Amino acid sequence: MAKRDYYEILGVPRNASEEEIKKAYRRMALKYHPDRNPGDKEAEEKFKEASEAYEVLRDPKKREIYDFYGHEGLKGTGFTGFRGFDDIFSSFSDIFEEFFGFSPRSSRRGASPGADLRYDLKITLLDAAFGKETEIEVLKRGRCEVCNGTGAQPGSTPQVCPHCYGRGQISRSHGFFTISTTCSYCHGEGRVITTPCKACGGQGWVKKRKKVSLRIPPGVDTGSRLRLRGEGEEGERGGPPGDLYVIIHVEPHEFFEREGDDIICRVPIPFTMAALGGEIEVPTLDGTKRIQIPRGTQPGEIFRLKGEGIPHLNGRGRGDQIIQILVQVPQKLSKEQERLLREFASLEEEKGAAAEGRWWKKK
Repeated sequence: MAKRDYYEILGVPRNASEEEIKKAYRRMALKYHPDRNPGDKEAEEKFKEASEAYEVLRDPKKREIYDFYGHEGLKGTGFTGFRGFDDIFSSFSDIFEEFFGFSPRSSRRGASPGADLRYDLKITLLDAAFGKETEIEVLKRGRCEVCNGTGAQPGSTPQVCPHCYGRGQISRSHGFFTISTTCSYCHGEGRVITTPCKACGGQGWVKKRKKVSLRIPPGVDTGSRLRLRGEGEEGERGGPPGDLYVIIHVEPHEFFEREGDDIICRVPIPFTMAALGGEIEVPTLDGTKRIQIPRGTQPGEIFRLKGEGIPHLNGRGRGDQIIQILVQVPQKLSKEQERLLREFASLEEEKGAAAEGRWWKKK
C-alpha cells in the first residue's frame, strides 16, 4: 500500500513553516493518541502516520530530500518510518509533556553546580579611582561538618527509598508504553533519611560566614560587577561551586562629582579676583594644583586639568578634572568697602556714558 503524502497527512501546504507543521502535529497527536482512543486501531494508525510525517518535515535535511524525491529518497538516509513509541519520546518529548504534565524521560538527580551569590559593596570615590585591596565577609551555604553533607545523623545511614526501590524513578503505564518520572518521595535521590542530622536538620548543609579577599581595580563605577569564581554556594553531589558577584556602589563625594571618567568640582573665588585675575589652589584626587585665574573671568567659566580625573578601567590614561568657577558676592561691606565700590560704580557709569557717546558719533 502506497504511503500518503506527509503534507496531506498533517493538513498543511508544502510551504508551511516549522511552527505551522508543529501545531498541525500537536492537533493530530491530541486527537488520535492511543491513550485517548483505547482499543481504536484506526486512531493508533493515524497517530503513527502523523508522528512519522512530523519526524520528517520537522528536520530541514529530511524535508528537503522528501520534497525532491518523495518517500523513495528517504530510503537512503536510514529513515525507516515509525520507530515505536519509545523512539517517538526522544523526538517529541515537549509534546508528550503537554499531554501528561511531565517529561517522558527522567533520570536520577546527578551532580549539580552551586548557586551564584551577590554581594553589594559600598566604596569611596577615591577607592573607585585608585583601586583597593579589601576583605569581605559572605554568608553562604556550606557542607555540614557533623554529617559530612549526608544529612543523616552520625551513626545512621540513609535507607533505600521504599517507593522507587533506589532507582530514583517511578514507572507508569500509558496504553502501549511506559513512562518513567522522578520519584516524588525521594526527589530522585533513590534514598531517604530516616534519622536526620541534628546540626543541619537533614539538609546536609548549614549557613557559614567566610572571609573573601577582593581586589578592586582602578576606575570602577557604580554598577561595576566583579566576579569571584568558585566563591558561591557549594555544589550538590560533587558538583562545582557557584560564583560570587560583587556589585560596586560608589558613595557620593563631598567635593567632586563624577561624569564618566571625568570629575567635576566647583570652586568659589572673590569677585575682585574674577575682575583682576590671580592664582588659586584647587584640590585634586592626587593632592592640590595651582591654576591661574585670568582677568575678567566670568561666573560659570570652565577650566580643565588634563589627566587629573578617574583612571580608565582598561588601565590606559585618565579622565580630566573640570573646574567650574563660582564668583562670590560679599553679603556685608565695611564703610570703606562700600565707599570704594560706589566710586567704582561711578567710574563704570562714566565709562559707559563715554562709550555710548562714541557709539552715537559712529552713527
